[in-house]
Amino acid sequence: MTKGQLEAKISEAVSKFEVEYMGRGPKSIRTYVINEIIIIRLLGFLNPSEQKLTDNPQGIELFKKMRTLLFEGGREYLETLIKNIIDVAVISTHSDISTRTGEKIIVITTDSNLEELVTKK
Repeated sequence: MTKGQLEAKISEAVSKFEVEYMGRGPKSIRTYVINEIIIIRLLGFLNPSEQKLTDNPQGIELFKKMRTLLFEGGREYLETLIKNIIDVAVISTHSDISTRTGEKIIVITTDSNLEELVTKK
């Protein structure tokens, strides 16, 4: 598998997670594998009611709290989807949301350099 194929498969898994667990997928998703780090950038994942909610500071706080709790609850499921693709251990998973841009970033660290594993195959 090439690095590009690996990144595409991870993007598909994250999109599946977003649809099945979070209720809605992003408009676009891009994954970057850099050594033992996976960076996933999701754009356009806020639905219209979430966009309206984030029009004020209290709504932003409530939205971020709700999304963080949902993400934490589904973390094991997401990590399982990723492990099935990369076949190495996931050390940690981090996520943050920009309500201003409608962008979400997920960063996953693994116990192996994925770029080296891909080039060996």
